[in-house]
Amino acid sequence: MKTLTLAALTMSALATTGYASTLETVQQRGRLICGASQGTVGFGAPDSDGYWRGLDVEICRAVAVAVLGDKDAVDFVPLSGQQRIPALQTGEIDILPRTLTWTLQRDGNGINFTTPTYYEYTGFMVPAELGITRVEDMDGAAVCVQTGSTTEVVVADVSANLGLDLEPVVFDNTSATRQAFFSGRCDALITDAAALASVRATQSDNPDDYVIFPATPYMDALTPAVRHGDDQWMDIVTWSIEALKTAELLGITSENIDSFADSDDARIRRFLGTESGNGAALGLADDFAANIISELGNYGEMFERNLGMDSPLQLERGANALYRDGGLMFPLTFQ
Repeated sequence: MKTLTLAALTMSALATTGYASTLETVQQRGRLICGASQGTVGFGAPDSDGYWRGLDVEICRAVAVAVLGDKDAVDFVPLSGQQRIPALQTGEIDILPRTLTWTLQRDGNGINFTTPTYYEYTGFMVPAELGITRVEDMDGAAVCVQTGSTTEVVVADVSANLGLDLEPVVFDNTSATRQAFFSGRCDALITDAAALASVRATQSDNPDDYVIFPATPYMDALTPAVRHGDDQWMDIVTWSIEALKTAELLGITSENIDSFADSDDARIRRFLGTESGNGAALGLADDFAANIISELGNYGEMFERNLGMDSPLQLERGANALYRDGGLMFPLTFQ
């Protein structure tokens, strides 16, 4: 598996500008090309062996299983906040799952959002020694922010709404933004709260030296995106993600999936593809969802190993639990 630069993807971009559908292009190439973060443990980062891991990464792997039958038939392209949407629009990548907030203007300007994979609020992280635990006490604070992200807008809105006179200190990539914060260039770092938890747990000398609190009372839907203009590909990505949530709702895991092979439940049979129709509607094998779960597990399994109690971050499910458990994850119907 490779990590690619944008410059290495020119021919792939050209391949998607002709008449071939994205599915055809990916299958002919034999690889899925995914946008990735520049290193956020839990969401997307290579491990010590160079193998990419994280929730966003596994979303790409689920799509690779659906269309190529191989979770490792994926190349990851690290992208900054500024690079990520143009890379998708120009065909340099096939899917962008990189902690992307679903907004109206993004949706209306060249990309399509599929289905949310993570719900989160935007947060501030500040040194505990400052004694700041809420946004109202941040008057005059310098805030490290990455350009090309929705957090630029949040800083401006919060500053104006609360009269805080915040000073945005803007950087063009993730690593520079974080490095500036830890070096003391800024009083606060702003991004999605889970990403802040990741940074605090994996990049600080002592996580207890930093506190995280909400920047606003609002929650965002982080949602993988595809290009406008290819409805089949949007459907494939959407339902590959929905397979993860539906499996959890049905109680199907990577470990017990074989026990459902002879299920009398028609909904389960349709989900597993033993009753035909769902895969064919997408141009895939009828057992595409079963293959995804066999290879990667359901959404709950993904969450726990990347972000939850089985990970260094040990985050609670919270809003990312299924609706039956008080969360916002509502699986759609495989029918």
